Amino acid sequence: MLRATVNHLSRASRRGLVGGRQFAVRYASFDAANQPRIRIGSTAPNFKAVTTEGNIDFHEFVGDSWTVLFSHPADFTPVCTTELGAFSTLKDEFTKRNTKLIGLSADPVESHEKWVKDIEEAATQGQKFDFPIIADKDREVAYLYDMVDEEGFKNLSKGPVFTIRNVFIIDPKKKVRLFMVYPASTGRNTAEVLRVLDALQMTDRTGLVTPVDWTKGSDVIVPPSVSTEDAKAKYGDVKEVKSYLRFTKEPLKSSFVPEGSSTQSRIMLALLGLGGLTGFTLAQGHDEKQGLVKDLEQTVSR
Repeated sequence: MLRATVNHLSRASRRGLVGGRQFAVRYASFDAANQPRIRIGSTAPNFKAVTTEGNIDFHEFVGDSWTVLFSHPADFTPVCTTELGAFSTLKDEFTKRNTKLIGLSADPVESHEKWVKDIEEAATQGQKFDFPIIADKDREVAYLYDMVDEEGFKNLSKGPVFTIRNVFIIDPKKKVRLFMVYPASTGRNTAEVLRVLDALQMTDRTGLVTPVDWTKGSDVIVPPSVSTEDAKAKYGDVKEVKSYLRFTKEPLKSSFVPEGSSTQSRIMLALLGLGGLTGFTLAQGHDEKQGLVKDLEQTVSR
């Protein structure tokens, strides 16, 4: 049971109590017009839920970390069992990247606890399963995160809803930075989740972007908003294939996007999305850059 914190969602009048507090337990009807639409850059909806490690407030759980939230239509499913086991064995790799893992499955917590024992026996190579799984029995979080379509909503009481097969990467500012949806028949690729996490964190740190099939340590792309001259001054060697396609080595550290400055990171992404603005260069002074930041804040927040 949980309470969604998005006020415009349809809710039933039926309520339940957890820990002395009131939580909604069912949406009254599927409302396609008002169902949240999760997009890259959306604020991840907050919710309170029961998990295998106790009650959580999702935004409090995220805290100052990155978070990978991934969902499953039901417990004791073979593909999902292998996925949860694989993510658990890689938890240390995610921790190195300041990233928390949290699963979700559309069954009650008592079922999750039994499933975890199976996962430890069959899919974690003997290691302890070591992150929480949300009990989304009523598919409230699945609805909130745009995982349930109208047909799935109609069938909520008739068995698994197979569209609940998502991966969300959420940053410390609670923004959705990436999401992927898998069919029930296809296992997720944990290496790909780590790869895109590395890419997102590298872009936030440096302002550079990644080419196809990029892996950590490979060459990266200078965005159109940075001139070749400024890129050479900042990053050293720059290989120009086309005027708009220039490669450089991944910096170990960078100050193009000040570390910890989520606003500057988001502005860079906005500039890329707008096709690159030549005025936003390393040569500009702090005050001029801040003026551009203010001008673009509305664009970024849309």
